[in-house]
Amino acid sequence: MSVKRESPSDQYLLSSSWDQHPPHIVISTGSDLTPSPCSMSPGTPTSPCRTPNGSIRRSRNFRPGTTRRFRRRAVFKHGEVNVIQSKLSRRKLRFLQDIFTTLVDTQWRWTLLIFALSFILSWLGFAVIWWLICFTHGDLEAAHLPPHQEENNWSPCVYNIYSFASCFLFSIETQHTIGYGFRTTTEECPEAIFMMCMQSIYGVMTQAFMVGIVFAKMTRPKHRSQTLLFSKNAVICQRDGDLCLMFRVGDMRKSHIIGANIRAQLIKCRTTKEGEFFQQFQTELAVGTDGCASDLFFIWPMIVVHKINEDSPFYTMSASDMLHERFEIVVILEGTVESTGQSTQTRSSYLNTEILWGHRFESVVSYNKERQSYDVDYRRFNETVQVDTPLCSAKELSEFCKYQEDLSIPSKEFHYDIGGASPILSQKPRLPLLMDNLRHQLLPGQKRSQSHNHLLGMRHFDTDSIRSHPE
Repeated sequence: MSVKRESPSDQYLLSSSWDQHPPHIVISTGSDLTPSPCSMSPGTPTSPCRTPNGSIRRSRNFRPGTTRRFRRRAVFKHGEVNVIQSKLSRRKLRFLQDIFTTLVDTQWRWTLLIFALSFILSWLGFAVIWWLICFTHGDLEAAHLPPHQEENNWSPCVYNIYSFASCFLFSIETQHTIGYGFRTTTEECPEAIFMMCMQSIYGVMTQAFMVGIVFAKMTRPKHRSQTLLFSKNAVICQRDGDLCLMFRVGDMRKSHIIGANIRAQLIKCRTTKEGEFFQQFQTELAVGTDGCASDLFFIWPMIVVHKINEDSPFYTMSASDMLHERFEIVVILEGTVESTGQSTQTRSSYLNTEILWGHRFESVVSYNKERQSYDVDYRRFNETVQVDTPLCSAKELSEFCKYQEDLSIPSKEFHYDIGGASPILSQKPRLPLLMDNLRHQLLPGQKRSQSHNHLLGMRHFDTDSIRSHPE
C-alpha cells in the first residue's frame, strides 16, 4: 500500500525515525527465554560453549555483560499452572482424607509403588496371622508336621503347612482365590475359617480400589488435552476496520470435542480508586470465532478473535504501550471428549512479548480434490504474515475514523469566474483540512505527542484504507 506524499509538510508527517525501522512491531516470540549454556553471561558458573577449533561460541541475540530477564507467568505454554501451595495447616491430613484423588494426581512411579506395596504388605500381614494361628494350635511342632499327621492322628488348621513360607503362599492363594487345591483350611479351627473370609473380602476391595486408581489415571482428560493445540503467538491486526487480538486453536484427533467453549482472561496489576493494589487482577475478555459466540464447532483449526473496542482493556493501548506493559492472557478451552464422555480443559497463555502486532495467521484449511475432503496443514499452524496495521491504539484509530467520516463531507464554497459573472458553486473535500490542522500541531521544532507519532508515523498507514465503524 503506497503513501500519498503531496508536499514537504506531508513528508514531515511521516517521521524519518519510522523510515529507519520496520513498519510493523514484531514482538519476540519468547521462545528463547530459557537460558542455555551458550547464552549465559560471563559471570555465571556455567562454562561457555566452544567451537571445534577451541574458540568461544557466543549467542547472537545475547550480548556479554547482560542478564536475561525471566517473565513471570501464571500458566505455562503447555497448560501447567505455575502455582505452589505453601504454609497449609494440616496439609497431609487433608490430602489423606481424599486418598483416591491424591493417588490419581501423584506421579506414576509413586502410584505403581503404592500399588505393589498394597499387595505385598497385605500378603505378609495375613501370612503372619496364619502363622500365629498354626503356631498356637501346635501345627508347627515336629510331631504335627504333614508327614507325621496321619501317624499321630493330628488334624491341623490348614493342611500342608510346614513353615512361614508355607503360610505366605497360602496367604497369596487365599487373597486372590487361586485355589491350587494343595493347601486348604479345615473345620478344626474356627478362627482360620473367619480369617479366610476376611482376607477374601479384603483382597476383592484392594483389587477394585487399585484398579480403579490406575484406570482413572490412564483415562483422565488431562491426557486428551495433549492433542489440543494453541498457536505459539497471538497476533493483532485489523478486521473490518477494527483492531483485533487473535490466536488459533486446533484439535489433532478425529474424535472431536463436543460442546467446545473458549474463554480468555487478562491477568494484570491494578490499583483501585481507594488505593487497593491487586497484583493478579483477572479481567474476562470477550472472544468469539467467525461471527459466532464463544461456543465452537470444532472440526478444524479456528481463529479466536477478541475485538478491541470500548469494553476491551486494550482499547487505549498502542503497540509501544504493549511492549512496556506487563500482563498475561490466559486462554482456556473446555469441552467433552467424544470417545469417553469426560469433561476436559486445556490451557495456555500469552505474555506481552508473545503478541505480534501487525501480523495475521495464514490459512491452514484447503480442499483436496483428489481425496474430496478438506485438508488441514498443521505445518503452517503457527505461521503468520505481516499486514499493514496502524500502530496507534484502538481508541485513537476510532477517533481518527470519526474525524474522517465527519470531515469527508464536501464543503460548499462560492467563487467567481474571470469575467465576473454569476458565482459558481464548487465542492472540495474537507479531509485535507484535518491534515492541515495536524500539520500546524506538528511543525518542526515542536514537541509531538505519542498519539500523533503512533497515528501518523507509519510507513504503511493510508487514510484511504481506514473504514469507519459500522453503525
